[in-house]
Amino acid sequence: MVSYAQGIDALNQSLSELRDINVSFEFFPPKSQKMEQTLWQSVERLAPLKPSYMSVTYGANSGERDRTHEVVKRIHQQTGIEAAPHLTCVDASRDELKQIARDYWDSGIRRIVALRGDLPPGTNKTEMYASQLVTLLKEVADFEVSVAAYPEKHPEAANPQSDLLNLKRKAEAGASEAITQFFFDTSTFLRFRDRAAATGIDLDIVPGILPVTNYQTLLKFADFTNVHVPGWMHKMFDGLAEDDQTTRNLLGANIAMEQVKVLAKEGVKHFHFYTLNRSELSYAICHMLGLR
Repeated sequence: MVSYAQGIDALNQSLSELRDINVSFEFFPPKSQKMEQTLWQSVERLAPLKPSYMSVTYGANSGERDRTHEVVKRIHQQTGIEAAPHLTCVDASRDELKQIARDYWDSGIRRIVALRGDLPPGTNKTEMYASQLVTLLKEVADFEVSVAAYPEKHPEAANPQSDLLNLKRKAEAGASEAITQFFFDTSTFLRFRDRAAATGIDLDIVPGILPVTNYQTLLKFADFTNVHVPGWMHKMFDGLAEDDQTTRNLLGANIAMEQVKVLAKEGVKHFHFYTLNRSELSYAICHMLGLR
């Protein structure tokens, strides 16, 4: 018991001595007036932490694209923080993608998160993939390009090695950073980082952290993203009353904080938070990291 307590104390002490920690936050375009209010309250709450950037997800239809563009521009103009729109290539021609990229560049946007995007129902291939989108973006302008990485393998990848080789293609095309899918087994991320380095992937690999506020929603996310939810998490949330949001938030914050503590001790300096447009848990975790 003493050695365990000493280990926790040493972990907390090493955390208190951290320097040069970077964070980034992900939001999605609101679909209602109430959701829009929540989004901008969260942006205003998190902006003083001076994140490296705030990214905004992207829908496949033109209405979603327009909302992404509006949110990105407003973040950039009102906060002065770098805003990074997601851009996918499954529902746009090369010329359309170039035009969107030029418009972003002309609006002062210098970072884009380049993704293939979800395939339309009934299809299993697309004319362009993320690595080709990275190439296209670098041809338009000297964007900083972030891409996606999957510690537990992309659901459509044949095997983990082919998934890594795809990430390597994105790096060779000009990406500078890979943001991972969320995960809960911290050792899975660390093994993935080691395998990526052994494969010769020269990218900053940023762990994607999802502070859990709704466990049932998490299970749905995990099901279609190929993310393993450990048994201990099932036990932790089991039996909670549906309206007991306070306890759920405490558990979600604690899980994310423990992840961040271990990863920080392992040398991780940048964390990307999937906020789901809410600020409370991400703000608390950043405070623990020493961001004020």
